[in-house]
Amino acid sequence: MDSAVEVVAFILGFIAWIMLGVCIPYGYWKVSTVDGSVITTSTIYENLWMSCASDATGLHNCREFPSLLALSGYLQASRALMITALVAGTLGNVAAMVGLKCTKVGGDNYVFKGRVAGVGGVCYLVEGLCAMVAISWYAFNITREFFDPLYPGTKYEIGPALYIGWCAGTMALIGGCCLCCSCNQGTADKQS
Repeated sequence: MDSAVEVVAFILGFIAWIMLGVCIPYGYWKVSTVDGSVITTSTIYENLWMSCASDATGLHNCREFPSLLALSGYLQASRALMITALVAGTLGNVAAMVGLKCTKVGGDNYVFKGRVAGVGGVCYLVEGLCAMVAISWYAFNITREFFDPLYPGTKYEIGPALYIGWCAGTMALIGGCCLCCSCNQGTADKQS
C-alpha cells in the first residue's frame, strides 16, 4: 500500500510540474473583458512576461514588458514565486524518483529512501504553495481592479492559465502530503 501511495504522489507531483511548465509561458493569464461593450474589435491578454493584442482578423501583436523595475510589485513577486515553484518541482521529481521504494535507484536502504522521499514531498509542498500564492495573488489583483468603479484602465478577467495553475498547485500539494505521509509510515515500519 505504501508503494502505491508513493507512486500516486509521484505521478501527481510530476503532472503538477508539467502543468506549471505549461502555465508559466501561457499567454492568457488575464484577458480584457467585454463587459459593457457592444462591439469588440480587439482583445488584450497578458501573462507574466508580455502583453498581447489580437484583432478581429486574427492578427496577434505581442510586446515584452520593457523593464523589470517598471513592473508592479505583485507581478515581480509572481514571477519569482512561479520560477521557485518550477525549481522546487524539479528537485521534488528527482528526490521522489530516488526515494520511491519500487525503484532500484539509491540501493535497498529503505531508511535513506524514506528520508529522500520525504525531501521530495517537502519540495512538492513548496512547489504547490509557491504556485498557489503567486496565482491567487495575481487573480486577486485582477478581480480588485475589475470591481473597482474608479479604476481608469482596461479591465481584465481571469484567464485560463490561472485555472491550470490552481489545478497544478492543488495536485502538487496533494502529492507532497501523500509522499510525506507515506515516507513517515515507511520509516516507522522499518524501525519496529
